[in-house]
Amino acid sequence: MAIKPFKFEQDKDVAADIRSKYGFDGDLLTIYAQNEGAVVHKWHHYIPLYDRYFGRYRGQPVRFLELGVSRGGSLQIWRNYLGPEAILFGIDIEPNCAEFDGLAGRVRIGSQDDPDFLRQVVEEMGGVDVVLDDGSHVMDHIRSSLMTLFPHLSDGGLYVIEDLHTAYWPGYGGGRDVAGNFFNDIRRMVDDMHHWYHDGAAHYPALAGRVTGLHLHDSFVVLEKGPAHRPVHSRVGRLS
Repeated sequence: MAIKPFKFEQDKDVAADIRSKYGFDGDLLTIYAQNEGAVVHKWHHYIPLYDRYFGRYRGQPVRFLELGVSRGGSLQIWRNYLGPEAILFGIDIEPNCAEFDGLAGRVRIGSQDDPDFLRQVVEEMGGVDVVLDDGSHVMDHIRSSLMTLFPHLSDGGLYVIEDLHTAYWPGYGGGRDVAGNFFNDIRRMVDDMHHWYHDGAAHYPALAGRVTGLHLHDSFVVLEKGPAHRPVHSRVGRLS
């Protein structure tokens, strides 16, 4: 079956499309749709999702790491949205991305599949509160970055992975019925989150007991980090 075309016609009104489909009209829409700087390429339904999850960090000294710099436009969007206090870092494997270092944020050249490199970047940042994986979109790379970076994420922090439609594409190590499809990892993470109710061993010890929420949208996953307390329940009020 052929993949349906998704490309938005460039002569159309980007802001109007997002408003009409998703009912979103926040600052990030203006920042994105009216961008005249370096090119930024985003799926339209991501814009309200970014605002939902990242909005609380605006005006704060949030330590924000983006995997994948591309043409530098995305870091500029985050600078305009999050504000001057944000500590913004981007990484990319392409050496020419170094030209964006010091513009909207710091840029470091290396692979998201290199644990030592990732740890060095986090150390330079002084820790990390938000990770946005917009890197290679290759299944093994997504998994490797998550297992390396999530343990370093601050409590209350967010780990976001986007463009996960590649989980269905063989060229990225995916496929609907392929074991390496990252959505299979997500399913196992759900099991690990609910370990209180079964006797199976943790699939991902590096994440065990620290994932407090898991949000799934089209091609977009958010992991919330914090101490996962043992659930308790109680009854309050009068019994009839």
